[in-house]
Amino acid sequence: MDVKVPDEDSSDNWMIDDDATASAEQQSAQSGPPPWRVLIVDDDVDVHVVTKFSLSNACFMGRRLSFLHAYSGEEALNILRTEDDIALVLLDVIMETTDAGLKVATRIRDELHNKLVRIVLRTGQPGQALEHSIILDYDINDFWCKTDLTTRKLFTTVIASLRGYQSLLDCDQKLHLLQQELDDARARLAAA
Repeated sequence: MDVKVPDEDSSDNWMIDDDATASAEQQSAQSGPPPWRVLIVDDDVDVHVVTKFSLSNACFMGRRLSFLHAYSGEEALNILRTEDDIALVLLDVIMETTDAGLKVATRIRDELHNKLVRIVLRTGQPGQALEHSIILDYDINDFWCKTDLTTRKLFTTVIASLRGYQSLLDCDQKLHLLQQELDDARARLAAA
């Protein structure tokens, strides 16, 4: 989806254009490294639009951002089941239930066994979510009240999350290589 800003003379409202995303992602794939994939999970369309607009010029390690969108916890989990290269989930706490986001965070780690993706919880109703207990009790990477999350803070949070994701991905790849070397050495030893 791409955010289109109307001309000053236009009476059109902001809109999300699915076709523009596909062509932008195709061009990016042809011309450089693949973009970082960010899943925005929120039941408020305006949050998707503002988040994407705020991060539209973000670039880290020579890679732009590409956005996926989910409007419920179950939709987010379905996307995460089929897409294995999502680096970051920006996850609303309160959606279809008051703890939908917390349930999604738990299921990402425990059911999908995805330890790499970075999870940033966001809430529009901070009084209903106890930040200290959430940080301690859930395997998340950050927690923000939407009203406190300025464009600069959102950018900083996203870049720090992508840096963490890349570090974990590098470690995971090295671990797999070491495991493969160990398996090869065991096979050679067994054959000798």
